[in-house]
Amino acid sequence: MFRPLEIYVGLRYTRAKRRNHFISFISFISIFGIAIGVTALITVMSVMNGFEKELRSSILRVASHAVITSADGGMESWQRLIPRLEQYPEVTGVAPFIKAEGMLSFGGVVSGTMIRGILPDEEPKVSSLGDDMVLGSLQELVPGDFSIILGKDLADRLGADIGDRVTLITPQVSVTAVGVMPRLKRFVVAGMFDTGNYEYDSVLALVHLDDAAKLFLMPGQVSGVRIKLQDMFDAPMLSQQLVRDLPLGYLISDWTRQHVNFFKAVQTEKLVMFVILTLIVAVAAFNIVSTLVMVVTDKRADIAILRTLGMSPASVMMIFMVQGVVIGVFGALLGVVGGVTLAQNIETIVPAIEQALNVKFINGDVYMISKLPSDMQWSDVLKVGGISFLLSLIATIYPAWRAARTQPAEALRYE
Repeated sequence: MFRPLEIYVGLRYTRAKRRNHFISFISFISIFGIAIGVTALITVMSVMNGFEKELRSSILRVASHAVITSADGGMESWQRLIPRLEQYPEVTGVAPFIKAEGMLSFGGVVSGTMIRGILPDEEPKVSSLGDDMVLGSLQELVPGDFSIILGKDLADRLGADIGDRVTLITPQVSVTAVGVMPRLKRFVVAGMFDTGNYEYDSVLALVHLDDAAKLFLMPGQVSGVRIKLQDMFDAPMLSQQLVRDLPLGYLISDWTRQHVNFFKAVQTEKLVMFVILTLIVAVAAFNIVSTLVMVVTDKRADIAILRTLGMSPASVMMIFMVQGVVIGVFGALLGVVGGVTLAQNIETIVPAIEQALNVKFINGDVYMISKLPSDMQWSDVLKVGGISFLLSLIATIYPAWRAARTQPAEALRYE
């Protein structure tokens, strides 16, 4: 098969046994370093993608794609608004809610909480809380019974269990014979949910919408309505459409604005990790420089003979660039195989290591998730492989240029 002379000689040099075994060792270190860097880059990028995806999914299991509230506080026209919202083709569900802050007390333990009043039959249209119930169900919330469903971490903090009566302390006050007192109401714990997101599981409590309206003095009113879409990424577009369609007095927000700082922080962290690990690949790639410089020194006589036979400096330069690129490509391919394998199996590997070492790498209290997720994207794999190849190519330029400047007479003088 026809192969250009430069590629043929470059490949022969790559496979040939060298008089100086140290050069072979440095070549191996270069390949190994590039492979390790590429593996780390692909794995970290996949974990960061999975982290972002898992957090987004976890947040939107409880939060909503879009929320409409009233500029005046309470919304009285929600029953007329819901049918209008359901006419939009992007909308799959709409449900009212009442949101308020309070404190829960049980057994001498007091904890801050976020109360959400819901309609049990409508809530599954806009959230996945019904699927996250570990004890009881949303249907346990019956108007007038003053039942409450707690997040698992909130219940654990209070030490409350099913059937226990907890006291809800609200910001509203009542005037009594002894003065102004906060409004208190006893609720019966009817269920618990576990979303896997500590931010919600540690503070959120659900009550029936009618009970919340009575407790927070909002007769016939709600705090707003929550909207679920077929595609969560249509939320900004729908929000803009609603701003144009709805009358003044409504405030429209979507999940991209409610959590914008958080997701920007994740993107920034992903970029920083990419830059840092790319520097590791760059250091490994530039080991090729030292390898090829030593190869050029080792092959000075061969270069001189090739030049004497009529080979141009550009062809000599190409020979050593081929040799360096082969080292870089081989290291990048090993790294891609290792990175893809590790990224696709990290959700199995990490729990096994945690169990073997009896440690916990991901603390749900800190990271909002309790496992290390992975979402490998082939675009990231191609990007990492391409950057590794480019760095390897750049690293070959200087030693190849030195080889091209070799003077035949000078190189053969002492041979």
